[in-house]
Amino acid sequence: MDTEEGPLPPRGPDWRMFDPAPVAVAVTRGPRHTLAYTNRTYGELFGDRPVGLPVSEAFPDLREREYFDLFDQVLRTGEAVTITAAPVRIGSPDPGETRFFTFSLSATPGDADESGVLVVAVEVTEQVKAAERARLLSEERLRALRRYESLAATGPRMMWVTAAKGGTIEPSPGWEEVTGQTWEEFRGDGWLDALHPHDRAPMMTAWRRALDEVPDQFEYVYRLRTRDGGYRHYDVKAVPVREHGTVVEWVGTCTDIEQQWLEQRRKDLLARAAAVLAEATKPRAALAALGDVIVPALADKCGIYLLPATDGHVATDGPITVERISSRIREGLPSDLPARREELLEAGSALAAAVRERRVIHATFTPDTIPPDTAPAATLSWLRRAGAHSMVIVPIVIDGTLAAVVDAFACGDREPIGPADVALMHEFVEQAHEPLRHIAEFQRTRRVALALQHSLLTDPPKYDGLRIVARYLPSPTAAEVGGDWYDSFVLPDGALILVIGDVAGHDIAAAVTMSKMRNMMRGLAADRQEPPGDIIRRLDVATQTLNPEEGTATCVIARLEKGDDGGWQTHYSVAGHPPPLLVTEDGSTRFLDRAASPMLGLPMQDDWRDSAVDPLPAGSTLLLYTDGLVERPDEDIDQGLDRLCRTAAVLAREPLDVFCDTLLAEPAATGRDDICLIALRVPATEPAGG
Repeated sequence: MDTEEGPLPPRGPDWRMFDPAPVAVAVTRGPRHTLAYTNRTYGELFGDRPVGLPVSEAFPDLREREYFDLFDQVLRTGEAVTITAAPVRIGSPDPGETRFFTFSLSATPGDADESGVLVVAVEVTEQVKAAERARLLSEERLRALRRYESLAATGPRMMWVTAAKGGTIEPSPGWEEVTGQTWEEFRGDGWLDALHPHDRAPMMTAWRRALDEVPDQFEYVYRLRTRDGGYRHYDVKAVPVREHGTVVEWVGTCTDIEQQWLEQRRKDLLARAAAVLAEATKPRAALAALGDVIVPALADKCGIYLLPATDGHVATDGPITVERISSRIREGLPSDLPARREELLEAGSALAAAVRERRVIHATFTPDTIPPDTAPAATLSWLRRAGAHSMVIVPIVIDGTLAAVVDAFACGDREPIGPADVALMHEFVEQAHEPLRHIAEFQRTRRVALALQHSLLTDPPKYDGLRIVARYLPSPTAAEVGGDWYDSFVLPDGALILVIGDVAGHDIAAAVTMSKMRNMMRGLAADRQEPPGDIIRRLDVATQTLNPEEGTATCVIARLEKGDDGGWQTHYSVAGHPPPLLVTEDGSTRFLDRAASPMLGLPMQDDWRDSAVDPLPAGSTLLLYTDGLVERPDEDIDQGLDRLCRTAAVLAREPLDVFCDTLLAEPAATGRDDICLIALRVPATEPAGG
């Protein structure tokens, strides 16, 4: 019974001994299962529950009501009941939260009214949730593995599994089907034996790095030997499998990408061939550059033979003379290939057949059985030493004319040249046709322009003890011919004229304009005796009147004659051109820039052109030049003019030929423009040469 002080403790044992227990303990009494005792831990887990009420009423918020039936069972049978990881959903202390407990219910002694049930509960929520997480993760991995296996089964992939530190640990039916390796041959590191010899060491290095660094995904491409003995490219992908943060194994696939690899290689090589052809300005250089693309991508040795200029036909019998303009060999092969030279192709040789029949020739053989007609004799011995075993010969035809022939050889442990390589090499040549045609046309145009230009650059006259030297240097890198020119002639009144000029543009049109201007200048200068500035003025007016579309030009005209004191002097005018340079015998230099005016071809409100007169001391040198002598793309023109002064000062006493050639030496190697110059040396008081 209860008292005013509160509920009485249950009869029998003193249950308060469970107050400090770390597990939840409760006691019920009688057939109604009145809650008679709860310890502190019980209250912490389930909240304060009223003692003295039936347990079903003390826990009105327990959703699992069937648990109360177990109290009747224990009281009726006297046998204990244990419930493992049972869910408990109650409104307190965390409403709606599912928690898990292990319950033990056992009978307590006493008569019908005093007997009861001892409840011991231990919360196992965290353990249950951890187990559930592990189960879900396991199921997720299993599903992922099944999806992975299903995906692998639908494509040309081989699956494999290795231990955490490498070495295959499960058979791979796909691998065995492709390579022919048995499980005993494949297991561990045996799979490496199926890789191409050149790919084994790099692959193993990359794989060991992956095992050490454990990336999210490992990927590599290697060549794999197939059952038929050939090799195909495979893309290898692998991922680490982790348990509790530790790598336990690797799962990977191998996918056949031979066709994709061939297509990508084709695109890359064609792009590279197009790039080297675009950079070339001469047919020989363009053809030779193709060898750098073929070796080592497609072959180990490549020779390019240029045929002599003909009408496109060769004799049907007898030897054929060709010039080997390029020889490329892969690094690691013998380096004593005969030097480039003219060679004779015997009538029955493979090269001669490719030339006469204009067809591709493809052959395989062994290094010991290379046919004697495969290559010129000097090359044949090299092929044997290099272990050549296959070849392809491709003729190069440009606009119907057989221009060259290419031969390529595979040597050593390289795979023989196959149909795909032959087709790609033939595609090289087809792609090269248009660039080579343009280059050939450019060369023909350039030769015409140069011939025209040289025809107008006449030798200077011999004149009254003066030494005159002229030079013309085409640009070593410019794609076209410029409009630079020089001239020198004697007027009817006995004066000597020196002219230097530069027409804007770099093409045949510029060369033609230059020739018109040069001839017009001659006529105007000879027409009347007048200052050089007036001659330039009349030249400008005549050019703009007769040929207004021909653009701009610069020039210098200098009239050489003796002054009243018997010494030489120059009467000159400069139209938009770098000024003449005067170099005295002692090495002093100065530019003659007192008669400067704008270039020709520009509209001018005042068409007056200045002239000036300067003496030419004994032993001095007067130099007229075009801007290619002093201009550089990476510097201001003043730097080039200063450099010209310094160099000319050092050469002041050198013979005039040496003076001119030395000035041209450095621009010839580094310049990008045509250069013209004409120099005049006044006799020295005591001749010092020149």
